[in-house]
This record gives sequence, structure tokens and C-alpha cells, in this order.
Amino acid sequence: EECKRPQWDYRLQLAPDQVNYKKNEEVMLSCPEGFQPPFTRLKCSSEVQSFSGGKPVYRELWTGRNSRGAWVRIRSSVECIEVLQVDHESFEISSTSIKLKWTCRFPDACQGMRAMCQLGAPSSPPCEAEEVNAEQTLHGQEGTFTCSPLQPFTEYNVTIDLPPNTTLFSWLFTTQETVPDKPEQLWLDPDRGSLRWSALPSCNGEIIGYQLSITARNAGDSSVLETERLRLDGSVTEHRLPGHSPGSSYAVMIQGLTAAGAGAALTREFHSNSSSDSPQPQTISCRGARDIAPSQGTAVLPLRPIARGSEAAREHQLIVAATHNASLIESICSGQARLSNASAYLAALLNLSAATDFVLGDGSRGQGLHNAALSPGRDYTALLRLVRLGPQAEKFTCVCYSFSL
Repeated sequence: EECKRPQWDYRLQLAPDQVNYKKNEEVMLSCPEGFQPPFTRLKCSSEVQSFSGGKPVYRELWTGRNSRGAWVRIRSSVECIEVLQVDHESFEISSTSIKLKWTCRFPDACQGMRAMCQLGAPSSPPCEAEEVNAEQTLHGQEGTFTCSPLQPFTEYNVTIDLPPNTTLFSWLFTTQETVPDKPEQLWLDPDRGSLRWSALPSCNGEIIGYQLSITARNAGDSSVLETERLRLDGSVTEHRLPGHSPGSSYAVMIQGLTAAGAGAALTREFHSNSSSDSPQPQTISCRGARDIAPSQGTAVLPLRPIARGSEAAREHQLIVAATHNASLIESICSGQARLSNASAYLAALLNLSAATDFVLGDGSRGQGLHNAALSPGRDYTALLRLVRLGPQAEKFTCVCYSFSL
């Protein structure tokens, strides 16, 4: 004739709240805010379990009233279920937007839901983020909510509320990183012989490093080009120039790095005799060639090894380009321009240990390379190039030879 209080989800709230309930006594069932039970009304009942001495033996059971108003037997544990389910695996987060999918398990309980997106914390200089005013009323049993436009690498709090003051979902997101802004300040410290720059703020992402490209020219011999590409740690704001000497000029490019990649580059040209960062370009003046023979398509280059000391055995590359264009020559020297069989090609690999005369265009082959005959009536630049590659630095040193057939 009675049922004991069911041992279900501890969050379930029964009214009236009793240890025992009489048969056919209706009980109201509820859950904390944001949750709902599958049945809102229960009733104590019984059924015949067996017979003993010809008499039925009853056992207690609970029935629940479903959405159609019918009383059905409860066969398993009753739990508090989240009214709103948000699929965490479906989060779509970019540098400018946040998108999520939601499903309402009890449509009647989701009327008037509102989704909102706000800054997770107040912004501060230099990374000032504007407050986003994204609010949307959600309709139906399922859908999506998108918060945009947002700023990269910034915290935003997305909430879904049920009026008047029930929070069904709350999550703190961080938008994806993007490439950093262009550096604003770069200067040459002539006293220290080093390049210095202002650290980039981590507004678009954590600054993990800087990429530098430095092309140095020596006033004493403008046929020599030296390009160094470096990757430095994000905490570094100074790089000492090796071989810094009076009269040298430097073309410098610097980019910040985040996990998303390299940002826009700042370029400057400096002269070691001046503390200003005003451009002072210095033209290339290449060495000449001897015994130029248009009929045979050859020219003699008086080569001298670039490497000294412990690097003397390093392999030198001889590259030929059918141009006198200074910017193209610089890009070939620094390995940025691709070599092709037509306009620029690798003619020879040389183990130079002493000065030697090299006949360019005599058709000799070596290691799969072709020292092709030169074409009369064309301008040529030959580059003797030495390449040093390291895990965080690449260095290209070139001596140029310029002539026409």
C-alpha cells in the first residue's frame, strides 16, 4: 500500500518530500535550474510479483506521466537531464568568429532562450579589443549560434540564458591566432654595431620569434654581397652585425612570427656611418671578365675563394644569369629567386682553395650540370656563391662578375 522514496539522481527534488508515499499519491518531480526530469509527475503503484499460499504478493513500482498525459511504468533510473545540449566537438573557432551547435531536449522549456557573446575580460593597451554586442533569441529545437566579428587571440564568454535568470550554457573561448602586425620601429645602433627594434605586442597571437633578412654591402668592394636570414626568439630585440665596419650598408627586412605564421615585413636600409634610418642605397659594382669570345660563347672569370680558414674546403656554386638587373641579382644571391635552365642556372660546383681562371661557357659538364655556351649580344652576370645553412640561420655570400658578349 506504500512506496519508499526512490533512490534515483540525488539532484531530483520531490514534492511532497517524504520517506514513504501512499498508493496512487501523486508526487511532483523537479530538477535544479538548467535541468529537467523526463517526468514531472509520479505516482506510487504496485503489481503482482508472485503468489504465496494462493495469495498474491505485491511489489511497489512507480509510474510517470508522459507528455501525452498517459501514465507509464518507469523501468529505469530517473535522472536530471540538461535542458540544453551544446556539442563541444562541433565548436568552430577562427580568428574572427565563434560558432556552436545547440539542441533543446525539452522544447517547451526552451521558450525565449537568448544567446550572448561578450569580452571575457576588459582589454588593456596596446591590445584594446572592442566590446562585441552579439545577442540572439534562439528558436526551435536545434540550431546554431555565431558570434562575429571578433578580434584574434582574445577571450570571449558565450552564454545561453533562459529568462528571467537561468544560465543554460556558459563557455570561455579564445579566438585563433593570426599573423602579427608589421613592426613599426627598426634602427641601427652604430656604437654597438647592432640592429635594434621595438618588441611587437601579442595582440594577434603570442610572438614566438622574428625573421630577419640582412643584405650587407661593403664600401671597399661593392661586388661582394652578403645576405643572412635569421630566426630569433620572440624575446630578442637586438642582433649584432658580424663584420660591422665603417662604410658598410645594410638592407634589412624584419617580420614578427606567431603560430599562424609571419606578418607583414618592415624594410629599411642603413649606412654604418649614419645613425639615421633614411634610405641610403648603394649600387652593386661587379667585377669584370677577361678574354670574352662572342664567337665561341665563352668568357674567363678570375675566381678567388670566398671561404677562409676552416671553411676553405666548402663548395662554391657558380651561377649564371642573363641579366644586369641588380635586384634580381640580389634575390638570386640570397636564394629567393629560383634557378631555371633559361635565364638563371647553376653552371658549376667548385672546390676552390686558391685563385683560378674559370672558362665560362665552354660546354663542360660535371655532376649533372652544364656550363652552357653563352649567347652573343646578351648581358650576363655570374655569381660565385657560398651557402651556409644552420637550424636558425642561412647565410649567402656572393661575388658578382658582370660582362656582355
